[in-house]
Amino acid sequence: MQSKSHVWDVWALASAQEETTLGGAQTSTFQIRPTIAVAVDMTFGKGAGADGYQTFPIGKGVTLGIGPSVHPFLYKRFKEVAERIEIPVADDLMPEHSSTDADAMQLIAEGIPTMVVSIPERYMHTAVELVAVKDIQRAGRLLAEFIASLEADFMEKIVWE
Repeated sequence: MQSKSHVWDVWALASAQEETTLGGAQTSTFQIRPTIAVAVDMTFGKGAGADGYQTFPIGKGVTLGIGPSVHPFLYKRFKEVAERIEIPVADDLMPEHSSTDADAMQLIAEGIPTMVVSIPERYMHTAVELVAVKDIQRAGRLLAEFIASLEADFMEKIVWE
């Protein structure tokens, strides 16, 4: 995906304190002031003792967040891109907050349209976390294809629906 052309500048940020204060996302987003922001995080993977509606199969694709931290236009574009490139996605319902850096990023300055893409993971916050490498690759490809799909006038088209 290194050869994908795109018209937008892209910043990648790895932040600290997401689990406590969202401090890294707040200060970094305020400094950078991105036009849009995408939080890439983990979500709960299905397995023994974890098979409810808030869990997702490992190795079967990534999730797209839906909730107050996610801009619906960005969600729709990510969904369209995923379908076009045949990356399986599931909807990750986040009715109150996303518990990701998106919670901070979307509120910075004038407000930033934000999206959440997550990778299913088992044994979160332990020394034996488990993911499928192909889900990580899918997340990377989805991000690259999304970035390549952004037209120069994308922000003129973005609407809240």
